[in-house]
Amino acid sequence: MKTPLLIAAIFFTGFAFAQEKKQDTIKTKSIEEVTIKKQVFKKQSDRFVYDVAASPVAKGNTTFDLLKQTPLLSSTDDKTLKIAGKNNALIYINGRKTNMDADSLVQLLKSTPAENIQKIEVITVPGSEYQVESSDGIINIVMKKKMSDGLSGNMRMSNMQNKYNGSSASVSINYRKDKLGISSNIFAGDNIQAQSYVLKNGNSKSSNESVGDITDPNKNLGGYLNIDYQLTDKSNLALSWNSWANRSYDSKVDLFNTIVSDSTQYTWSKNRENARSYNNSLNLNYELKTDSLGSKLNLNAAYLNYRRFQNTDNKTYGSNISRDVLGLNQQIIQNLPQIINNFSGTVDYIQKFKNDFTVSVGGNFNKTKTDNDTKNDTFIFNAQPPVAPKHDPNHFVYDETIYGVYLTLEKKFSDKFSGKAGARYEVTSSLGTSDNTNTPEEFRRIDRKYNNFLPYVSFNYALNQTNNISYAFSTRMRRPSFWEINPVRNILTNDNYTQNNPFVKASSTYNQELTYMYKSSYFLILNHSLYKDVITQVPLQGYPVSPDGKVGTNNVLRYLRTNFGNKQEMSAMFGIQKSYFKEYWTTNFNIGVQHNINNGTLAVDPTTGDRFQDIDGKPVEYVNKTKSTSIVIQTNNTIRLDKKKTWFVGVNYFFVDKQQIELGLLKNLMSLDLSLKKVWNEWTFALNVTDVLRTNIVEIEDFQANGNYNYVKNDQFNRGMTFSITYNFGNQKVKKVRDIEGASDAIKSRTR
Repeated sequence: MKTPLLIAAIFFTGFAFAQEKKQDTIKTKSIEEVTIKKQVFKKQSDRFVYDVAASPVAKGNTTFDLLKQTPLLSSTDDKTLKIAGKNNALIYINGRKTNMDADSLVQLLKSTPAENIQKIEVITVPGSEYQVESSDGIINIVMKKKMSDGLSGNMRMSNMQNKYNGSSASVSINYRKDKLGISSNIFAGDNIQAQSYVLKNGNSKSSNESVGDITDPNKNLGGYLNIDYQLTDKSNLALSWNSWANRSYDSKVDLFNTIVSDSTQYTWSKNRENARSYNNSLNLNYELKTDSLGSKLNLNAAYLNYRRFQNTDNKTYGSNISRDVLGLNQQIIQNLPQIINNFSGTVDYIQKFKNDFTVSVGGNFNKTKTDNDTKNDTFIFNAQPPVAPKHDPNHFVYDETIYGVYLTLEKKFSDKFSGKAGARYEVTSSLGTSDNTNTPEEFRRIDRKYNNFLPYVSFNYALNQTNNISYAFSTRMRRPSFWEINPVRNILTNDNYTQNNPFVKASSTYNQELTYMYKSSYFLILNHSLYKDVITQVPLQGYPVSPDGKVGTNNVLRYLRTNFGNKQEMSAMFGIQKSYFKEYWTTNFNIGVQHNINNGTLAVDPTTGDRFQDIDGKPVEYVNKTKSTSIVIQTNNTIRLDKKKTWFVGVNYFFVDKQQIELGLLKNLMSLDLSLKKVWNEWTFALNVTDVLRTNIVEIEDFQANGNYNYVKNDQFNRGMTFSITYNFGNQKVKKVRDIEGASDAIKSRTR
């Protein structure tokens, strides 16, 4: 029930310090102040580095707030972070991927003071050593080094008001004593996610329209515990446990349907859902430093258990033009559980040489089993002649094994030129089996084996002190998430539903990026991505014709998860950031243009083999072979109101022009966000108002050459207000526990 969006942004800031200059005499005659402009935003061989240690933006902010104001990063919903030109951003801390799910990670970032951050690295095209998929980028947060023993932490409470009220609270603690380090966090939240929908589809002879609301209550409880012990001066052993629980009871879908054909019919779709999920993982890490240059061996073993239990009661009632609820026409009861177990291991070795040459080599192993024992019971009422209840079980079991190895070589040839090259080789074997006797035999067993060779290369060249150019190329693949291959049907109305697909195969992505930077302040990024066998959701509508030739009586719309042809994305982005009036005003601005080329067709439902025809019996297929060019504009502004740096005002704005996506033409989006912040000793008070103009509403429209059209309007009530209080306590110089990359991290991203 959640619609993800994408956008991008750009920025940076400056720093100065004083230096004493002693004369060659017994008495110092004067102390001269020398102002040096530090290079706070620069491009290295494979990443952008944003040094924020002395930035006024960091003061009083959370880490999440700071990330939103980092060059190339943005957030349109205050929940997810995006990298310019990327679909997703993976969070690393001190070079290791965070071992937690998305919701708890956001709360961690929102409860961590930005003053703890030394620098932020944005890796737009990750190297072969990273287990990332498709066009994912990496955000690496480098913490300040703090050596003291003791106890520190913070508490954060917030209340948010959108259409409904919600609240959350979290406590984070860090403890360091000699060789032992412990960090922990606990978070609890309660909110109701509200959405409204307008869904239209059809042609000149028939049409369906559904209008209504969705409410999704959520209660969340989660946290983590990391224990790190220094065995010797060169070795560490760590154990990490992450846990997250979500309960969503009494989720409601209420849609009023108008069906026009030879006559006009009215119905109500009233769906009720109870769902709960649990995500637990354990990771054991051993790290051995092999020399003083930074060479090290890193070993991980992990276990991940994910459980989701979902029960839905989907009812269709008769109605009239007055929208009265009349008799019950149909009821579909669904039981949709999913259980995932994963065992993973990684081995990484980094060898550093004195001549600025680094060799990285390693491998990974993943063994995953998903168990999806779904049940569907359909009851038809008041039918003449009577229709017997239909029981449609489907026990789908999916086993997957992945082996991977990589080699990366990195060399700094001079102060001006550096390069990096590598490759990853992966072997994947998967088997999906179903006991659904209502489907043909070929749809009950999916056996796949494939190998992938994924090269990578990048270089960085500093023409002089003010001009820098870099280039990167990588090949990646995207495996489908486990929920995408679980063959369940999520019903919106009697004739409108989404369908997952166990036949979805991995897609491939080829990324190229050229960057020019001037004075570490102005930069131009040119990006090209080619996607093959794109994994997406495609609308297919008409009268279904089963493989045995039986034609359906209703005009239906199925949103099908599938591999939908190829796609190209090309973008050019110009960015600048400046501070004015002695850093009282820091403004970030970027403008970019993106060109999309879609090339996909779908004529057959890949889960049933059904084909579609129109009311005249002509074959129907969905075609998207369109191009679009769109503009993206974003600006973030921080205004300091006082000399002591205790009052701040924020003004943020973004605009995304209309663009062609797989579902159709996505109309333009924009949002104006305002904030007010007060820092008082160890307390921070913040008020944020989002989508002030109420313009962040999704509209998608598609017209096919065969006369079919499809329209979606989704309002997630983004206009809202959040008030938060954060208190830091204890010894703020406590050394942080090592943040460990978990062996199952690559699998976790596919459970969401």
